[in-house]
Amino acid sequence: MSKNATQENMPKEDTLKLEGTVEELLPNMTFRVALENGLVVIAHLCGKMRMKNIRVLVGDKVNVEMSPYDLTKGRIVFRQK
Repeated sequence: MSKNATQENMPKEDTLKLEGTVEELLPNMTFRVALENGLVVIAHLCGKMRMKNIRVLVGDKVNVEMSPYDLTKGRIVFRQK
């Protein structure tokens, strides 16, 4: 199976983009985030935020991308100012 065939199976548009607030810092750059809709998810930092050394602290408002298949895990893609 080629690399292009794998990318066709999981398009980027299938992610859910939600806003939330960081509640707790966990090991390995992982965070507990309370979303605006009431869910609490475990989220990790995306690679670009790690490369740019963007710090996320408790109480920060963040944008989280989630897969519609697993609503307990997410990826922090943006820290709001």
